Amino acid sequence: MRLLTLPAPESTTPPTERARALVFEDPRSQQLLQRVKQVASTDAVVLISGETGTGKEILARHVHELGARRARPFIAVNCGALSPSLADAELFGHEQQICPRGRGLFEAAEGGTLYLDEVGDLPLGVQTRLLRVLQEREAVRSGARRAAPVDVRVIAATSVPLESVAAVGRFREDLLTRLSGAPVAVPPLRERPGDILPLARYFVGLHGRRSGSPPCGLASSAVERLLAHAWPGNIRELEQVIRQALLVCRAGRVTRDDLRLTAVQPQAPAPASAQPTVDGLIATLETTIAALYESGIPGVHERVEEVVIRAVYRRCERNLGQTASRLGVSRDLVRARLMPSGELAAPPTSEPPAPLSRRAGEVRAAVRERLDVPS
Repeated sequence: MRLLTLPAPESTTPPTERARALVFEDPRSQQLLQRVKQVASTDAVVLISGETGTGKEILARHVHELGARRARPFIAVNCGALSPSLADAELFGHEQQICPRGRGLFEAAEGGTLYLDEVGDLPLGVQTRLLRVLQEREAVRSGARRAAPVDVRVIAATSVPLESVAAVGRFREDLLTRLSGAPVAVPPLRERPGDILPLARYFVGLHGRRSGSPPCGLASSAVERLLAHAWPGNIRELEQVIRQALLVCRAGRVTRDDLRLTAVQPQAPAPASAQPTVDGLIATLETTIAALYESGIPGVHERVEEVVIRAVYRRCERNLGQTASRLGVSRDLVRARLMPSGELAAPPTSEPPAPLSRRAGEVRAAVRERLDVPS
């Protein structure tokens, strides 16, 4: 069985919905692996698209390992977790030493690969600068006047169709064209059922060894239920289900009753007669935003964005995935906007997340550790 896994997570990595393992038993997965090998043989920009939890970062790392840059750094950055005010400096560097030695992540990845997860979450101004890097192969640090050459392969990923984001003006169409030179589409787990059982057995062995439990297997009733489930959370959901099942299973067998599978229930719309008109709602919203702007409060855009995400999150009964789907953004962006206010609690097994104002320091620490740069 061909298996790819993520490296151990770093302490500074924000919690995500990433998949941590991939297998290629299903015919569609085997086609995907061939596509990855094909794009890895070039130095083209790669855009990996697929639902959250399908293993996009694993594939990005595999492209790097198969390519000519394998001996150079691979640096992954979650664009949704970057502070909008510091994203430019974190990626391209700053003359005033905001980043370690003024270096941004592009310079840190020199000669290697920079993986931009959820690239659709980048602010429009940063998208403009990214487009220049891809076109001119050079970058200008914030506060600098001269450009410096950049030798980095960019692999971007998105869980949201960027065409839809571009259609509403939140993503540059020319950047989308530039990123789409070597597209890789990752099918959801429900469309590659041949991978479900190999992954489930891998996670049974992995978490069984970590907990020190005796070897455990899957009963036929569990197998049937695993194959029948739609897996809206993909591989990450499968891992969580198996990990929880190992805590309650008996006699070394996971049965169907040990599997805690939940489905998102669609919400019934309110009667049309009870809903205000769309034009009326938009007019009210425009009036409110204009009043906020006239009040002179700082960060109007960030405040409005946080309110919108929080309102939809509560309307979706605090379901992270449904909120991201309704808004057409990534889960990581929703998580990053909700955590600072305490609306979304961090997972109990992880350290409390740092406020957005501290994210820059965390990224700098991660870059120093990767490059072995003294503090």
